[in-house]
Amino acid sequence: MKLVVGLGNPGKKYADTRHNVGFEVVDRLKKGLKVKGVRFLKPQLFMNRSGEVVKEAVKKSKVKLEDVYVVHDDLDIKLGEFKVSWGKGPKDHNGLRSIYEQLGSKEFWYVRVGIDNRVEIPFEGPGEDYVLSSWLPEERLIVDNTVKKIVRELKNVFT
Repeated sequence: MKLVVGLGNPGKKYADTRHNVGFEVVDRLKKGLKVKGVRFLKPQLFMNRSGEVVKEAVKKSKVKLEDVYVVHDDLDIKLGEFKVSWGKGPKDHNGLRSIYEQLGSKEFWYVRVGIDNRVEIPFEGPGEDYVLSSWLPEERLIVDNTVKKIVRELKNVFT
C-alpha cells in the first residue's frame, strides 16, 4: 500500500494558488493511475493542520512511512523544477511542520514542486503572501508541464 498526500488548502479561494500545487498533482495522478494499492489523500483542513489528517490516514491504512509520498509546493525550488527526495523537505513549510509533529518523523518521501518565480516576475511581500497568490497565465503553462512530468515519474514508481 502506498499513500500519496497532496498538500493544499480547501475551498475555491485557494484552488489556483501556488500553495495548492500538491492538490493538482494528486488530482491528475488519480485520473491517470489505475493501480491497486495506491491511496490518494487531499487533507480538507487548512495547510497548518494537514498532519492531523495524514496521521489518521497512516494509522487507518497501516501504511509504513517509507510508502508515504507527500506532494507539496516548495519556495526553495524554481518554478518548473521538482525533486523527489527521501527524508528531506524545504527549510520552512507549515503543512510539513504539522505532519512532522503528528507523525513524529520526517522520514517519508517528499515530492517537492518548485513554485518560486520571483526573479522573473518580481513580488514584493512575505513568502506567506506569495504562496497564496494565484498563478499568472504564463506561469500556468509552466506549472501544467511540470505537473505532467511529476505524474509521469510517479506512475513509473507505482507501476
